[in-house]
Amino acid sequence: AQALHLMGIELPSPDDVWKHTVAAPSNMHGSDFPRIDKDNRAYFRCYAPDVKRLQADVCGKKYEMAMDEHGWWSVKTDPLPVGFHYYFLLVDGFRVVDPSSCTFFGCCRMASGIEIPEGAEGDYYRPQQVPHGQVRSCTYYSETQKEFRRCMVYTPAEYEIHPKKRYPVLYLQHGMGEDETGWSTQGKMNHIMDNLIASGQCVPMLVVMDSGDVEAPFQPRPGKDINEERALYGASFYDVILKDLIPMIDRTFRTKTDREHRAMAGLSWGGHQTFQTALPRLDMFSYIGGFSGAIFGLDVKTCFDGVFADAGKFNKKVHYLFLGCGTDEQMGTKKLVESLRELGINVAYYESQGTGHEWLTWRRCLKEFVPHLFKH
Repeated sequence: AQALHLMGIELPSPDDVWKHTVAAPSNMHGSDFPRIDKDNRAYFRCYAPDVKRLQADVCGKKYEMAMDEHGWWSVKTDPLPVGFHYYFLLVDGFRVVDPSSCTFFGCCRMASGIEIPEGAEGDYYRPQQVPHGQVRSCTYYSETQKEFRRCMVYTPAEYEIHPKKRYPVLYLQHGMGEDETGWSTQGKMNHIMDNLIASGQCVPMLVVMDSGDVEAPFQPRPGKDINEERALYGASFYDVILKDLIPMIDRTFRTKTDREHRAMAGLSWGGHQTFQTALPRLDMFSYIGGFSGAIFGLDVKTCFDGVFADAGKFNKKVHYLFLGCGTDEQMGTKKLVESLRELGINVAYYESQGTGHEWLTWRRCLKEFVPHLFKH
């Protein structure tokens, strides 16, 4: 302990930790650690007597963990932002998940995650005493890719109660390095929808989440044009959604199949994929949303075959265009909104206060977006 003190590494007192902390809500069932104190510091602890060095990699900072005489490693972090954050343990430099945490597909792999709780302002994404919908895992065959795929489908609580009623559909995409499970695990999408529907703030709808085929990192080939390489990243998804996914959903579920009852939105690269899918196909989509949407050198006057060139025509066809982002990120969203408004395009703009490129931003964006859908 004296040697650790001289190195600047302090072991938190076990009694103090237990007395002044609570288990993180993202822990594996029955796991006492990680723990969180009133200042939103996280406490990590694990047993690894044969390891020479252990670090916790949280929110972009690596914390040196210290081992006691019994082989238990511990560390206390700086105060962490509220919301959901991926993290890893570094075992002698090798990055692994924490066995005490639930895992989530993010960062192009299964990752540990920690939820730093908000106060009552976060109740909109927590389960409440309201009717709950279902998130279904659906396997289907993609003719365009010649493979079986999986999508996740949220059905509202009333779906089973009204067997003849048909519903509008929101196609909702994840970001780079994530998959079709992201919105219903990290994003708490189903709780957000349940609560908004129960309070009458949004109409009952289906929400469909598929893989954007961007689970692997973006790695442009040497010597190739970066913009051309970006266009290829996840490009297989465009045929999938238009030729496989939408037809399968309309065959399998009781949907309203016209453009007036179909929306699309996505976060980060999923926002990029939303623009690439919906803007050239306004015959299929009438509501469009981008949450921290990935934007690269977009010329609003000419992009997507000049879809924004005739503002009157666009505003008539697109009932609601929404762009949102966090105040602490730089994705070009505000500049894009200003450019569109200069052309006369009707676009709603939302800023999530105090958040960056993270799930809390996107939860808030979804909460702001869906109440405007299918009310035209």
